[in-house]
Amino acid sequence: MKLDATDQKLLRSLQQNSKQTTKALALDLNLSNTAVYERIRRLEKQGFIRKYVALLDPAKVSRDFKVFCHVKLNQHIKPRLLQFEKEILDLKEVISCYHIGGEYDYILEIHVENMQQYREFMVTKLTAINHIGSTQSSFVINEVKHTTEIPL
Repeated sequence: MKLDATDQKLLRSLQQNSKQTTKALALDLNLSNTAVYERIRRLEKQGFIRKYVALLDPAKVSRDFKVFCHVKLNQHIKPRLLQFEKEILDLKEVISCYHIGGEYDYILEIHVENMQQYREFMVTKLTAINHIGSTQSSFVINEVKHTTEIPL
């Protein structure tokens, strides 16, 4: 399905604030409440909207030490890739994991409280996963831009 201009505007608005009322969205889009409600339900049903979440302030929940960790597996056979991915899903410190091309196989975004907690995570959890050949960690000094909005 192709998104029309109204769907795109609605999705941009929801990405900025998903707690807006249907009435507020309807006023912004110059549509009826019912029309907006039906559009949202259609976009949800068709998978354009996957879920609604609250974005937390990492500092307020003591998880503002952000690390990007590159991981290289020692072999690139399917069972090892799948096993690594399965084990990563259980690590709550890992906020995102991407299978990437290039020198490393995966990049992980990790949120912990401090360097000591990161060391503990690396020693007891991440490097305990079988078939990891090497890792390289990059620590965030300052976040210049971070958004959850996908440009439409």
